[in-house]
Amino acid sequence: MRITITEIKEMKRRKEKIPMLTAYDYVTAKIVDEAGVPLILVGDSLGMVMLGYESTIPVTMEEMIHHIKAVVRGAKKALIIGDMPFMSYHISVSDALHNAARFIQEAGAQAVKLEGGEVVAEKVRRLVDCGIPVMGHIGLTPQSIHQLGGFRVQGKVMEEAKKLLNDARALEEAGAFAIVLECTPAPLSKLIAQTLAIPTIGIGAGPDCDGQVQVISDLLGLYTEFVPKHAKKYASLAGEIKTAVSSYIAEVKSRSFPTAEQSYTMDENLIKQLKAES
Repeated sequence: MRITITEIKEMKRRKEKIPMLTAYDYVTAKIVDEAGVPLILVGDSLGMVMLGYESTIPVTMEEMIHHIKAVVRGAKKALIIGDMPFMSYHISVSDALHNAARFIQEAGAQAVKLEGGEVVAEKVRRLVDCGIPVMGHIGLTPQSIHQLGGFRVQGKVMEEAKKLLNDARALEEAGAFAIVLECTPAPLSKLIAQTLAIPTIGIGAGPDCDGQVQVISDLLGLYTEFVPKHAKKYASLAGEIKTAVSSYIAEVKSRSFPTAEQSYTMDENLIKQLKAES
């Protein structure tokens, strides 16, 4: 049985911290799921760490659905959340319903994530009314990076702080089951977490959120082009992979790989017969 949004909300009531990670493929999702992570986000960050885009903005619905399907096949227990990409829910409630339904019905996700606060509250409410669980996302919202003027902390001045608090309340009232707070000052994140009954999941938002989310590529040290301040490397796999590949190249060139151990055998008499007949 998969973890449900009811169980996630109950974790906050018990004051149990909620770990969440991204995953974008079958193998990673299987490993993360078996490790016991209750929430897996198929983030549109895949555009940068998997597809090589400069931002999340070019990511399409078809690309997201492709990766969500793979993650759903790999993870059997975690709640899978699909990140709705740029302009897939902005134009109308109808668009939001249609595209969110594709994530649930076609891709197999159990919830969707939308960026924005009060501006998307009506859409969140309609999705929830139609039986689609929604996770909100406020603070630094990467899909609005051009409007925000770059990747910078949000909420450090009073006007921004008030807006984020109002956004969080609007999302909770609209029926979101949890909210991601990205790159917000720790004291503000703490206030929002204390104000809301639903869980807050922080990324660069301090230790007082109800849970934390990290991009798996940052955690494993796979994506080395840019490492955000809020990320902690628990492994340095990029270096290990390069070392392994270099060893493979050297062994192929030196003819030390493959050996008999990696080869298959057959009846030598058949080879003699083939030679005789050729």
